[in-house]
Amino acid sequence: MITLRPADERGHANLGWLDSHHSFSFADYYDPRHMGVSQLRVINDDRVAPRSGFDAHPHRDMEIVTYMLEGTVKHKDSMGNSSRLRAGEVQVMSAGSGVVHSEYNPSASEPLHLLQIWIQPRESRVPPRYAQKDFSSLRGLGLLVSPDGREGSLPIRQDACLYLARLDDRQRTSQPARTGRTYYLHVASGSLQVNGVSLAAGDGATLVDEPAIELEARDKTEALLFDLP
Repeated sequence: MITLRPADERGHANLGWLDSHHSFSFADYYDPRHMGVSQLRVINDDRVAPRSGFDAHPHRDMEIVTYMLEGTVKHKDSMGNSSRLRAGEVQVMSAGSGVVHSEYNPSASEPLHLLQIWIQPRESRVPPRYAQKDFSSLRGLGLLVSPDGREGSLPIRQDACLYLARLDDRQRTSQPARTGRTYYLHVASGSLQVNGVSLAAGDGATLVDEPAIELEARDKTEALLFDLP
């Protein structure tokens, strides 16, 4: 069964410096029909203006994943990390017992486009931790995030995996679907078909009781595939 989440039905907030689309309820956008999928709680599609960003703010008991699409983000947190992430890089911050961080677009002219993802953890009040990695050379289907850090992925504190499908026009890839699992696909850029259903940039789809996840790009495409408990 495939349930679509069309891009134009997402929540939307435009604060001038921030233009954000919310796949699930977030901040002032609330829809009880769209509170997340399994342990996946937030997918925010954020565009941040030059010389703007999120001032220091706290998080607790959340696995926060950032996927960079365009531009550069300057990150600083209370764990002592100070870093920059660019297109194709992934950051994982396990907020645990508490962390404060800021995110800023340091460029005077370049836009910043990223996906901010929250996954609920399986354990709470644990020490926070941080990791980042460059996946810009990945082609086809590859693992970005997992519970055990296998295959060079970044670890999170949840039985969930995040894959990236970076595909050229008409390129195909597939992933077996495990029994009892829920899958969520978010198209970050481009367009594709998942099990014969067409999706464009910003669209999402929940897949349950499908034997496999079959993807075919319709142009140059980046999509995130979540394997959830």
